[in-house]
Amino acid sequence: MASTRLPGKPLALIGGRAMILHVLDRAREAAIGPVLVACSEPEVAEAVRADGGRAVLTDPDLPSGSDRVLAALARVDPDGAHDLIINLQGDLPTIPPAQIVAVRDALADSDAELATLVAPITDAAEAAASSVVKAVCGFAPGARFAPALYFSRAAVPWGEGPLWHHIGIYGWRRTALARFVTLPPSPLELREKLEQLRALEAGMRIVCARVDAAPHGVDTIDDLARARREDDLARARRGDDLARARRAMEAGK
Repeated sequence: MASTRLPGKPLALIGGRAMILHVLDRAREAAIGPVLVACSEPEVAEAVRADGGRAVLTDPDLPSGSDRVLAALARVDPDGAHDLIINLQGDLPTIPPAQIVAVRDALADSDAELATLVAPITDAAEAAASSVVKAVCGFAPGARFAPALYFSRAAVPWGEGPLWHHIGIYGWRRTALARFVTLPPSPLELREKLEQLRALEAGMRIVCARVDAAPHGVDTIDDLARARREDDLARARRGDDLARARRAMEAGK
């Protein structure tokens, strides 16, 4: 709620529905396990619970989202029934549920400790933008998954070939998450301002799953306006699909 670029971001309305509830919808639609919202503000928890969701209030002074996820997990699953944990950021209201499933698949099909997503970078402006994090990974022909070797705000690696846009969703093995939050910030993490480099510098293995396109995150008022336009278009398409289905039913009578 204290976002400096978009104050009150989790409860910003998109199509009359709070953004955090759109993210909750996407997680539910993935249908791969229990879903809960870890948050530090009572108003966010109230919105989630009013929608029938499960919310866990955590200490607002926790240093990162990873710490928040582990704290919530300790509350709701103290016996360790769940071994694979997916940390979905609360500002990805348009992420396709299939991409959430892809994170689970990448972690389940490898011996890595973390999994995440990458999408091909399609234009020079995206490649040059420091706000777009690049993952250094190489996919064998036809492969869905590849190990992550580095992450950077620079356009790396050098030379001919694709650049990969890192998408901020993480799958964790529970033991890896518990270890990660005990580690101090690492030199490259502090330099690049990328938390995942702490894991790599500690020797933890990260696997990347490739998807076709990166979902749009919401960090600014312009991002919010785009998300609202996308929601309007999606609802219009659903209306067109419903109208076509009704016409088909009537024609078949």
